[in-house]
Parts: sequence; C-alpha cells; structure tokens
Amino acid sequence: MAKGRRSRTLMQYDIDNIIDLTKRNNVNLDITHRCPLACERCQRFTSFTSRGLKVPGHDMTLEEFDKVMRFFTHLNFCGQVSDPVHHPKFIEILAKIREFNELKGVKPKSSSVHHASAAKPMKWYPKAFDANPDTRWWFGIDGFPKDSHKYRTNQDGEKLFEIMKLARKHLKRKPYWQYIVFSFNENDIDACHQMAKDIDVDFMVVNSSRWLSGTDPLRPTIKHALDLTE
Repeated sequence: MAKGRRSRTLMQYDIDNIIDLTKRNNVNLDITHRCPLACERCQRFTSFTSRGLKVPGHDMTLEEFDKVMRFFTHLNFCGQVSDPVHHPKFIEILAKIREFNELKGVKPKSSSVHHASAAKPMKWYPKAFDANPDTRWWFGIDGFPKDSHKYRTNQDGEKLFEIMKLARKHLKRKPYWQYIVFSFNENDIDACHQMAKDIDVDFMVVNSSRWLSGTDPLRPTIKHALDLTE
C-alpha cells in the first residue's frame, strides 16, 4: 500500500504507514476486569454494566503472566472489557518483560499497551513508562482531546493528551494516538494528525463497525465510514 494511502477495506489504518501488525507471534491480554469508563459501544457497557451486571474476570496473577510470557514474542495489553493500567500490579508486569529481555541468550519480548481511562494519578505514569521503556503505548483519544469524552464517558481527554506527551519523553518508542472516527470528530482527522506530528507521536485512525443501526447518532457519514481513499 502506498505511503499515506487509506484503504476502503481496512478497519484501521496507520496514517503514516509505520508498522506491520502481521509479523508477530502475538497474544492479546485482558489482564483485569477493571475500567472506570462507560463507552457506550464497548462490550463492557453493552453486555454488562448497562444491564446492571458485574463484569466477569479477575486480575491475572504474576504466575499466570509468567506462563503466557514464555510462549509469545509480542504481548498486547488491549483489554476488551478493561483498561490494563488498572491491574494492581501492572507496573510489576511491565518490569517482568524488561527483566526477561535483559537475560542473556533469550529472544526479546515486545509489548504494547492500550490505555484510555486517564484515571491514574499523573505521578503513576512515569513509573509505568520507566518500568519498560521499550513498550509501545497507544492512547485512545477520539477527536480533539476536549471532545473525546463524547464517546469515552468519564474520560478526561485533555489529561490523557498530557499523559501521551509525557510518555514521549520517557519511552524509547513513539506512542500512538489511536483515533476512532465518530460523527462528532470525522472532520477533525487532519487537524488531530497535525497535533500528533507537533508533539512527535504516531497517529492511527480506526473505523469502527460497532453501530446500533444505520441511524446511530455516533456513526460517521458514509463518506468517512467507507470512502477513505485520498
């Protein structure tokens, strides 16, 4: 695919064509059941909390994580019903990956973290970033930071933007700004892409299919949902 070209067939696209997500022995981990957000198209909300049900699951133990880490080369912390930073021992988990990679004669493990809640204290984040500076962090900010809460209920998008800027100073790898397209932000993609360039982070656009119907008020227009060619 040509650099910068956006395909009709992709649910998400790396707007600057930086990474290849297919070349990994990858596992996606939901390591906890905790998240303070109430995103209305998230499985956590649609299947559980909106119905007054408890979100199932538990905090993965360090022993369980050791077993998983042994078999995979890439560890992706992208909760389907949780935000990984709310695991009470998440910093220890990140440190375990770094410590493993420091052993002689081992094939290094890569890792990535998807984070959206921004609910941890600011002083927590440098500790998490420094626990494994080689981890790639993805920050879910949908639209301008001031608008992201329109979908991500309870999120402080402006705080998360500041956390993402802080991450750029601590991590060896550039963070990703992950941007889901909605009706309220579909015309802001280029401006936010420039904001990402201004703070030297990468930018990923995601085209969701989690719409309640064709008239879902969050759904972007047909042009933006389907026709993403330049």
